[in-house]
Amino acid sequence: MWNQKESKVFIVAEIGQNHQGSVEIAKQMIQAAKNSGADCVKFQRSNLSEKFTPSALTRPYVGPNSWGKTYGEHKEWLEFTLDQYRELQHFAFKLGILFTASAMDFSSFIELEQELVVPFVKVGSGDADNVPLLRYAANRPIPLVISTGMQDWDHVCNIYNTFRHRNDVGLLHCTSAYPTPPQDTLLRMIPLYRQHFPELTIGYSGHELGVQLSVASVALGAKIVERHFTLDKSWKGTDHQASLEPFEFARMVRYIRTLEKTVINNSKSITQHLASVLDQEDYNEEQLHAALRDVTTGDRRLLESEKPCHEKLGKSLVFADNFSCDVVISADNLRVKVSDTKGLTPKLYDSILGKTLKTAVLKDNPVLEQHF
Repeated sequence: MWNQKESKVFIVAEIGQNHQGSVEIAKQMIQAAKNSGADCVKFQRSNLSEKFTPSALTRPYVGPNSWGKTYGEHKEWLEFTLDQYRELQHFAFKLGILFTASAMDFSSFIELEQELVVPFVKVGSGDADNVPLLRYAANRPIPLVISTGMQDWDHVCNIYNTFRHRNDVGLLHCTSAYPTPPQDTLLRMIPLYRQHFPELTIGYSGHELGVQLSVASVALGAKIVERHFTLDKSWKGTDHQASLEPFEFARMVRYIRTLEKTVINNSKSITQHLASVLDQEDYNEEQLHAALRDVTTGDRRLLESEKPCHEKLGKSLVFADNFSCDVVISADNLRVKVSDTKGLTPKLYDSILGKTLKTAVLKDNPVLEQHF
């Protein structure tokens, strides 16, 4: 995959849940991604009761992008069964394109690795702070790709330290804003990642409009490029606007394949290189300069533009069952889920272990400081 040919960028078309809940549309998208030059198609696999608390699943979810009256109904509409995944996997195999998915919870990770036997598992930005899942994944033999949207630099370093013993892990710079403003893409994080995390393969997961900034990520050293993929940006769903249609994705692939053959000796000349590679319709010098602004490690933090995604899908520590006061918290007592309301960040997982409850708590309730 991403380490087979040093000069070749591994390009992923993230179908995600842009398939509208239809296996036939999903097959059309796999075919279109293959025709557009993608190396891999990626979906999203969730066990809803393991990813969300009941309160998060039952909250009303009405609006133009909803497939149900509650968020749970909406997500259930878009979730394929394991047999449907097998059907899509077989379809992709016949076309000669890799097939995988993001594991959005523990059981989905196990299904992808052991039932579907995918070539690698993606851990998305929503689980980049899911400490127990990361530790489990670190000790599994399957290759991994991890996105780092919504995370601060210290936690990205923690992710690196969890996986630095591996030579088959991709770490993607990412901003979880849909779409991402050019100045928030922080593309110069990519050389910082390469400098600080040399054992991992560094890549880019982009959510910006257009293709030029994803192409620019390659000029900065990205060896994996992932973009959301759709057949029609006007379709119902929050991801379509920041996705690429097949003709755009094919142009991006063409630009990347051209650029990866070019020797770039001076990062300051990236705009010149991009201007020579991109068609005029895809080149915007003002946006490129905004994306290429200087950054430091302190710029890798939860950005203002990422807060809506974090509020909607950021995970919390929750209780695994009902517990009485005086219980000493162990790993078996905690879960990591999307909770409404939110609890303590999963980054605090280790600091909660060993603490004693001051009060009784209920299953799936968020873990709060006042409980200890």
